[in-house]
Amino acid sequence: MTRPCISVSLRAAALHSKQEDEYFNMSSDDGELENQAELEEKTRLINQVLELQHTLEDLSARVDAVKEENLKLKSENQVLGQYIENLMSASSVFQTTESRSKRK
Repeated sequence: MTRPCISVSLRAAALHSKQEDEYFNMSSDDGELENQAELEEKTRLINQVLELQHTLEDLSARVDAVKEENLKLKSENQVLGQYIENLMSASSVFQTTESRSKRK
């Protein structure tokens, strides 16, 4: 009488083991798919971060170049402004009316 119980127990154990194996395989497949999806997402995010870093570097370089050009133009404007002032002070056309009346 114990034999049928053992037989039933072995069948139940085998069935249970088979179900666990199938679940494990399905879980492994799901796990692999999830890992692959996570890996792809991480790769996409890393690539996006790298692209943004390159863009930031390019923009920083452009800002530096514009600042440098701005300083050059300011310096040139100062030189031109001084030159124009010197020309105007040397010309009688730009003298004030007071200075003209003093000359007469």
